[in-house]
Amino acid sequence: MISLPAGSRPHKQLPQTEFIALMAMLAATVAFSIDAMLPALPEIGAALAPDTPNKAQLIITSFVLGMGLGTLFTGPLSDAFGRKPVVVGGAFVYICACAVAWAAPTLETMLAARVVMGLGAAGPRVVAMALVRDLYSGRDMARIMSFVMVVFALVPALAPTMGYYIILGFGWRAIFVTFVLFSMASMIWLLVRQPETLAPENRRPLRVRSVVDAIKEMFAHRTARLSILIQTLTFGMLFTVLSSTQQVFDITFGQGDVFHLWFGGIAIFAASASVLNARIVVRLGMRAIIKAMYSAQIGITLLMIVITAANGPYWLAFGTYVLWVTANFFQAGLTIGNLNALAMEEMGHIAGLAASVIAAVSTVGAVLIAAPIALTFDGTPMPMAVGALVCAGLALWLTTMIKRPGEA
Repeated sequence: MISLPAGSRPHKQLPQTEFIALMAMLAATVAFSIDAMLPALPEIGAALAPDTPNKAQLIITSFVLGMGLGTLFTGPLSDAFGRKPVVVGGAFVYICACAVAWAAPTLETMLAARVVMGLGAAGPRVVAMALVRDLYSGRDMARIMSFVMVVFALVPALAPTMGYYIILGFGWRAIFVTFVLFSMASMIWLLVRQPETLAPENRRPLRVRSVVDAIKEMFAHRTARLSILIQTLTFGMLFTVLSSTQQVFDITFGQGDVFHLWFGGIAIFAASASVLNARIVVRLGMRAIIKAMYSAQIGITLLMIVITAANGPYWLAFGTYVLWVTANFFQAGLTIGNLNALAMEEMGHIAGLAASVIAAVSTVGAVLIAAPIALTFDGTPMPMAVGALVCAGLALWLTTMIKRPGEA
């Protein structure tokens, strides 16, 4: 189970439950930074871009873009200097950017601050994966990642409601104060409790040539390459939903005032996917689960397209849309952790860089998919559904090409 070579293990190992909780909190920095903003988008658009309020959704994709760019550097830095210093450095950048966003006088300033927030959040996101890979491998790693994804999925259940009541009581700018407090709490926990998992003798010097060689090695590996592409499509579907779902609930279905409750309920149900994955992944295997999820996603998306095109009754259209959003999150809980595990399985010797490449390519690629789809919002969920259908179909096709070690 422990993959560190002899003599390089930390002197003190956290209990597994606490380790999972800490990794989940680090990873949840991203989800919290995105989902707590969703109820604030109409107010921010009205305050900072009254002539073009629809541009407020760029607050979501700008953060994701910064995070994707940042992940390309945080992995190599953690391989060179250790895991903990990179997490702490990223948190410092994140907190400073939160302060700028809190005071932003224009949407342009807000978007710039959100990009930098994403750069800082890349530290906790990528290094959490590398910490897991330092200590676990194979299906054990997939099991740990599944438990991490439970909290990653539960945060969206709580974050929109928190954001809603923070806005109600203190205004939308106070959300950024909450982000600062959350980041500081996770950093203190990490510094006090988690030992460094990368011993000095196992660190890789930060040289451009070695980084390029490692990237070439990863993309030359069939399973890693395909897993990254599939994860890009999966995140593309997810970020499309995150960017536009508040508008659909509000404008299409008139549920804006209770959006945070609907979104929270969906996230709570979808969180069960990671629990389910942890129970079945060792028995069924990662690829079988991934294929089943994309097949189901294609079926539910086709159903929503048909009902939307037929202009079905309100109760049917709304119910199908809620089902479709739930399926997107449920599918993510049963695929993303497994795809990470598949991509990282042969990359233990460059775990930090591998985690960076996976996160950077899949996230930036997903923004390029999601942003254009979200901007085509026409008052119905049809553009989202068509985009998701294409992504799910491609993801299923690529999954059939993944081979296990030793397979032809």
